Amino acid sequence: MLAIVKSTALYGLNGQVVQVEVDVSNGLPCFDLVGLPDLACRESRDRVRAAMKNSGFEFPARRITVNLAPADLRKEGPLYDLPIAVGILAATGQLDQSAVDRYVFLGELSLNGQVRGVAGVLPNVLAAREQGLRAVVVPLDNAAEAALVKDVQVYPVQSLGQLTRFLLGEEEISPYKVDPVLLMNRVDENGADMADVRGQATVRRALEVAAAGGHNLLMVGTPGSGKTMLARRLPGILPDLTFDEALEITKIYSLAGLLKPGEPLVTQRPFRSPHHSASAVGLVGGGRHPRPGEISLAHHGVLFLDELPEFHRDVLEALRQPLEDGVVTISRVSGAVTYPASLMLVAAANPCPCGYLGDPVRECTCTPYQVQRYLGRISGPLLDRIDIHLEVPRVDYEDLARREPGEPSSEIKKRVEKARAIQRRRFGSSGITCNARMTPAQVRRYCSLTREARSLFSSVFRQLNLSARSHDRVLKVARTIADLDGSDVIDAAHLAEAVQYRSLEARYWPG
Repeated sequence: MLAIVKSTALYGLNGQVVQVEVDVSNGLPCFDLVGLPDLACRESRDRVRAAMKNSGFEFPARRITVNLAPADLRKEGPLYDLPIAVGILAATGQLDQSAVDRYVFLGELSLNGQVRGVAGVLPNVLAAREQGLRAVVVPLDNAAEAALVKDVQVYPVQSLGQLTRFLLGEEEISPYKVDPVLLMNRVDENGADMADVRGQATVRRALEVAAAGGHNLLMVGTPGSGKTMLARRLPGILPDLTFDEALEITKIYSLAGLLKPGEPLVTQRPFRSPHHSASAVGLVGGGRHPRPGEISLAHHGVLFLDELPEFHRDVLEALRQPLEDGVVTISRVSGAVTYPASLMLVAAANPCPCGYLGDPVRECTCTPYQVQRYLGRISGPLLDRIDIHLEVPRVDYEDLARREPGEPSSEIKKRVEKARAIQRRRFGSSGITCNARMTPAQVRRYCSLTREARSLFSSVFRQLNLSARSHDRVLKVARTIADLDGSDVIDAAHLAEAVQYRSLEARYWPG
């Protein structure tokens, strides 16, 4: 007898419905699983057999053939355990086919019949909704995550026995509900605060400008000057996530299996800080079957690269296209996968291998060649894509000994949100939410300079030997500074501050 059960499969963040076709026929007992399953999926045969027997159901001693259609789409992971078991129950008459037709099934089975959570439930449920399916059965551990999808009834199950009783009408399972507003209002009490920072007024101002416009930032300074501490406090001054942004991030984290227990929705902007030994695949994403990398996990958040010159050259160069486009496309023989990567890059570097070039206290022991070779690991095209270059000086004792706290993140955040509100009104429905994402045409349209500012920029452009990309990035930063100041036009003071954030390039990367 043939039974057909619905499930889903993902390729990247995009999914489609999978028909789990189960045929039970006479013949020597065997269990064949076809339809391009991976190893974890193939092992479903043993898990399903043990789960059914230990749950008190009859496992047929006959020929069982399971086809996961379409057969040319690779099926990954253990989420097909549940639909396969339901298909066998329906094919052997222990369940009625009409009872399973309206549901999509996702879940892994333990050997005792319990239903375990799986990765990627949120994008799978979204894929089911896109195909017009409105009822899904998921593990209880994934119910809150799945219930984030509107217009879909989510039925949480804990065991194969409970699911069977539900399908037979012997037990009631109510659709799971979550309150997105309540989830979004959750406060992160452990967030790092700018009030902890002593001194560094110039750097704090630069971080505020970067947050207000979504600009990439490079900090150069001696060890212990506070680069990492400052970077970790940047998410605290960024605007709160919208629900749509939180859902985008949660899809990626769900696919990667990184959602924390009890937190079905990512409500805080991500802060990712990979070690400098990370590979290009680990940073950008990829693999035989493409998975999201660190830049996608930092979507709508901050990617912090500490000790930037220590990263492998191919890793840094792989960042160039995602920083420009806001997405990363991974191409394989089987097709191309696109992951979102709209992020703020914050990088930190020492000025030389020993770290003390230009330090007023400790003497640098590096030769000019060593310094040049060290900083040369950061290429010109990558520097061009970083809007703000900043020197972080050593903190004085007087600043460290000062007992009164600095300005808290909450106050800086208010100014940032005010500037972002101006930008949202400016760009309207264009899909752009911050100045850093302006196109060249929008730069020409919205970055109006006063006569004094044009004269200043003309001389600075030649003195600093700026590229065309750097020209636009200076204007974008100046536009953000003007937004923080509430000005419709960019005057000479706004432009001068923006140019100051590019002057470090001429000092450390001349020519």
